[in-house]
Amino acid sequence: MTEKEKMLAGKLYEANGPELLGERMRAKKIVYEYNHKHPEEFTFSDPLLRKLLGSTGEHFFIEPPFRCDYGYNICIGENFYSNYNCVMLDCAKITIGDNVLLGPNVSLFAAGHPLDVELRRKVEYAFPITIGDDVWIGGNTVINPGVTIGSGTVIGSGSVVTKDIPSGVVAVGNPCRVLRKISEHDREFYFKNRRVDEPVE
Repeated sequence: MTEKEKMLAGKLYEANGPELLGERMRAKKIVYEYNHKHPEEFTFSDPLLRKLLGSTGEHFFIEPPFRCDYGYNICIGENFYSNYNCVMLDCAKITIGDNVLLGPNVSLFAAGHPLDVELRRKVEYAFPITIGDDVWIGGNTVINPGVTIGSGTVIGSGSVVTKDIPSGVVAVGNPCRVLRKISEHDREFYFKNRRVDEPVE
């Protein structure tokens, strides 16, 4: 197997061979160009990002600056939005559903390193990250390798997600844990005691 094949198969691999270095350099060049565009040049569903990413929905927007390793391992759905300073280490597949919102400084780390120091000097590994539809991930959240987040879930700001999170819940913390289910109450109150139908003064 090549080092790239090992990487995509979840096996230990050496990241600094010519093939992977070349692919990371390609991504860096596109990301650099994207991050240095004039604000008036940005459009929804930017063609540079379509060139970089594995697949996209029809409508999406990623606020610069944005960083990734390869780009081709990132698949985003319809109406995806990421706020500033998103980092996606896509050494394995990162799959994001429709209507997903990422707050500022969200990091998706599909890449990892062995705990043993001798191994860590030579090789690394990567496992896929999957985020379902209608997920909101609060700012400064870190999502680690191999994690799946179910549809309709909200991850609170500052969380470190190390294990799978089910659908339809609010989860928060370090490590991230389920706090409660999202319920009918959340249709009536959008923030603390603020009602959805509260009259505008």
